[in-house]
This record gives sequence, structure tokens and C-alpha cells, in this order.
Amino acid sequence: MSDLLRPVSDTDLVSEAATLLAELRAAPPLTQCITNAVVTGFTANVLLALGAAPAMVDIVGESETFASIASGVLINLGTPRPEQRAASREAVAGAAAAGTPWVLDPVAIGALPVRTALAHELVSLRPAAIRGNASEILALAGASTGGRGVDTTDTTDAAADAAFSLAQRHGSVVAVSGPVDLITDGRRVIRISNGDELLTRVTGGGCALGAVMAAFLGTARATGADALTAVAAASLVYTIAAERAASVSTGPGSFAVALLDALAAVQPGDLAAAARIEEVTR
Repeated sequence: MSDLLRPVSDTDLVSEAATLLAELRAAPPLTQCITNAVVTGFTANVLLALGAAPAMVDIVGESETFASIASGVLINLGTPRPEQRAASREAVAGAAAAGTPWVLDPVAIGALPVRTALAHELVSLRPAAIRGNASEILALAGASTGGRGVDTTDTTDAAADAAFSLAQRHGSVVAVSGPVDLITDGRRVIRISNGDELLTRVTGGGCALGAVMAAFLGTARATGADALTAVAAASLVYTIAAERAASVSTGPGSFAVALLDALAAVQPGDLAAAARIEEVTR
């Protein structure tokens, strides 16, 4: 794919990300999270630190109603117990009826049959965004059997064509998380080089990013920004905060706390100087 890429300016993208962050804080998006049991508390705290309003509504009989009033919805398949699977289907139906943008995070799909089947079912319903590591994106595209549990065994570049295909097939923005995040809507491609390895050593580091993307998509819907910009803004803000947190941390424990502080502290005006971002077209 790299031979088909043409560099373009990233100045407007960073400016738009800064605007979205300011708008998110001015009107906190109500962000419904149907997520895995391991990361629920951390995800809620990340959203609160960012300036969004988390709502961990994952009960059958409530999730559809709530999705219709939420600003954005996250569906994370990390611990897909029977009730949560049903609640996920309800929430997607409610989001679709109301036009609420939702994010699919296909955690550890590939070799595990229950979550893999559910991921393929849900992706056909056209999420606004799909976020995963390289192995998860390849598995969702049918190009591999996944990674090693929740850990990727593939590189971001190896998943680039799969991400592009998924984006075109389902009308979704696809974000492949890794040392360099790759984000595409099937036409434009954005690469973000910010972040820190400590994100991979804290449970919920990747899962919380999916919730941040849902929050930014909710703000984008309210303000008229496009989905690709919203997903890129979420990744940029989150990874810049991760770098700042790592710079004052001594290990994973202090990093987890410092990440919340950094998310709360990062300002729209900080993005331009810190961003390591490249936008290209295919």
C-alpha cells in the first residue's frame, strides 16, 4: 500500500482535533460503554479525566434505550458473557435508530468462536468506527486467525490493507493501534506516531481508547465534524497524554495514575507542538 500513498498537509487535521477537544470539554458527551469486566473502572476514569461523561449501561432492557440518548457508544468484546452479548445487540439497534455513532472493539477475535462470530455480526451493522490491534483487524477482515489472546502478533503495516478493506466494505473508520497508529476511512490514511510502550503494560490501555473515540465521535456528531477527524483526534489526544504520563512515571502503576492526570491537563493548544502525525491519501 505504501507505494500508493501521497503525503498531504496535516496542519488542518491537528487544528480540527484541537477544536474538537475544546468542544468536548464545553459540552461533555454522554458516552455509553458496554465493555469488558477487566477495564470498566479504568475506562470510566479515563472518560472523566478527558472531560466526557461515562455511562456503563450494559443491561438487557436498558442498553437500547440508553443508546438512543447517548452521544456515542462503545461495544467492546473483551468479556462477552450472554447478557452482555444481548445488550450489545440492543445498544447497536438503539444507536442505529437514533443515529448515535458507535465504536466496535473486537477484542481477541480470531481463534475464539463466540466473540469472533459476534464481531462479524456486529460489524455488518456498520459501526462508525472499528478499533483494534493489527491481529484483531486482520481477523475481522478474514485475513488471519488472530493474535495471542489480546496481544497482537502482527505489525500495523501488515494490517493496513485489511483496515482499508474493512473501511470501504462497512463505511467505517478503522483504527489500527500500535507503535504507530493507522487510521483510515477507506480513502484517506492517517498515521500517528505519538504514544508510549507503557500503554501496553496497563490493563485497559487500548480498551479505554475505544471509549475515547466514542466520546469524540459524539462531539463530532453534535458539531458537524467528520468521523475520520474525530477518531484521529481521539488517538492524538490520548497518545500525547500517554507520552506526558510516561515522562513522569517510574513504571506501569504510576503511569496508570499519571495518564488520568495527563488527560485532564492536556489542552487544545498543546496538540500542535506535540503531534507527530502524517496524513496521506490513497
